Amino acid sequence: MSKLFTPVSETKKLARAPNIISGNGFSGVITGYASLFGETDLGGDLIVKGAFSDSLTKTGAGRVRMLWQHDPAQPIGVWEEIREDAMGLRVRGRLCLKVAQARDVWTLIREGGIDGLSIGFKAVSARRDARTGVRRIERIDLWEISIVTFPMLPEARIAAVKETPVFFRSERMPFGRASPRGARAEAEALFRR
Repeated sequence: MSKLFTPVSETKKLARAPNIISGNGFSGVITGYASLFGETDLGGDLIVKGAFSDSLTKTGAGRVRMLWQHDPAQPIGVWEEIREDAMGLRVRGRLCLKVAQARDVWTLIREGGIDGLSIGFKAVSARRDARTGVRRIERIDLWEISIVTFPMLPEARIAAVKETPVFFRSERMPFGRASPRGARAEAEALFRR
């Protein structure tokens, strides 16, 4: 005896890819330099290469807070990567776009209204040059990195924002140049992270 085929209606809830699409199709990802080695800031501090290494080894990026204007009552995102390179303290973070202040900050960043980064820290090892007055900081306990209007080190800036998910980009670059990797390769690389 054969059974009659009865179509079954099924609804599935699809999980969104984490941290890829949020807040009007934008990701909220920013990158930049929170500090540059060998540059004297407006407060007379100069940070040397290697100053962050002990702190980053001990705490990692996840324990360094992303704040708005150094206000501990206004966390607006998470730092996903913080590392020293030849230039300074390179950072990559993600604004939490479900937080109203983070959405406002994201809009200001995208529109060019703000782009400053500033560090909150305790100097563990430092010495002041008696002649110039510059404090040379050799070891730092890094607590937070803020997005700010006016950074103490004017060159500490957000360098790039991730506007759209990689896999929605065209295979071609602006002005008709072909992408060396293509959209499929970029999407695969994104999901391997």
